[in-house]
Amino acid sequence: MSVPITPALKDELDIVIPTIRNLDFLEMWRPFFQPYHLIIVQDGDPTKTIKVPEGFDYELYNRNDINRILGPKASCISFKDSACRCFGYMVSKKKYIYTIDDDCFVAKDPTGKEINALEQHIKNLLCPSTPNFFNTLYDPYREGADFVRGYPFSMREGVKTAVSHGLWMNIPDYDAPTQMVKPLERNTRYVDAVMTIPKGTLFPMCGMNLAFDRELIGPAMYFGLMGDGQPIGRYDDMWAGWCIKVICDHLGLGVKTGLPYIWHSKASNPFVNLKKEYKGIFWQEEIIPFFQSVSLPKDCTSVQKCYLVLAEKVKEKLGPIDPYFTKLADAMVTWIEAWDQINSTSTGAKVANGTANGTANGK
Repeated sequence: MSVPITPALKDELDIVIPTIRNLDFLEMWRPFFQPYHLIIVQDGDPTKTIKVPEGFDYELYNRNDINRILGPKASCISFKDSACRCFGYMVSKKKYIYTIDDDCFVAKDPTGKEINALEQHIKNLLCPSTPNFFNTLYDPYREGADFVRGYPFSMREGVKTAVSHGLWMNIPDYDAPTQMVKPLERNTRYVDAVMTIPKGTLFPMCGMNLAFDRELIGPAMYFGLMGDGQPIGRYDDMWAGWCIKVICDHLGLGVKTGLPYIWHSKASNPFVNLKKEYKGIFWQEEIIPFFQSVSLPKDCTSVQKCYLVLAEKVKEKLGPIDPYFTKLADAMVTWIEAWDQINSTSTGAKVANGTANGTANGK
């Protein structure tokens, strides 16, 4: 009789999914996701019922739940934008988080085998990163690879990995202008590699296929103020990416990118995207130099401390560009206050009392 294999980190990882629709896409992911607990963050109309396929262990939060749980601090959670997913990061009680969009399906590798994206993310997170010295064979800890000649032996232990950033087959994650000039472009290139993003280098983080160690970097994984009532959208994951990279570099943590791939099924409307992005497209020419030059004091030894200092600097340096950044900096502080409140032992139990498996919390 064969003994069933327990999936890696089964009791230590939550899958967070933001959505406005029925989650039929989970059927395709059932072989890989069913053993894990799901946190579904329903965006948009809270009176709408979201259907989840049978057999999944989940809890679902809508906007009413977010308002009930966070009270006035709910203002830091975006509405009508997938940035609302970060509420799921906040209420999770697990060490690891994997987040995926509901238009992302299972991809196949070049041999035609279905890719277990979650399994690869777990491998990435449980293996060290090498941010301080680049290895030309990419991930030196992978089977069949190693540190190349000239790699300092003193650096070969690497550092803890905080973030695993996965990629996409089919529809690439392009901005609106690129979508417009390349409407038919599809990504068919499967690059069989994982690499550590070097220290001091920023990257555009995409939230549709992303895993992270919540204990190491969770409080910095705030997706900002986007969507309803805000002058910008589609920069939520990238804002979080710039923040976490600066903090990971400061705290000596690693960020990986590459495998695993998912299949991104549909392109969003480039004209709608342009309306959301257009301010960000020119703002980012000042935002990026800010993050490239920002430094955190040595006494910032926790993620929360780092993030609060970063919020101050955002207000000081980016506030003059547009009042939005002052509002965003204030929301960053509120986010940390809410995170600490929800994750203190006294309030944690109350939040965990949400209804699971079939009913949205608070209904």
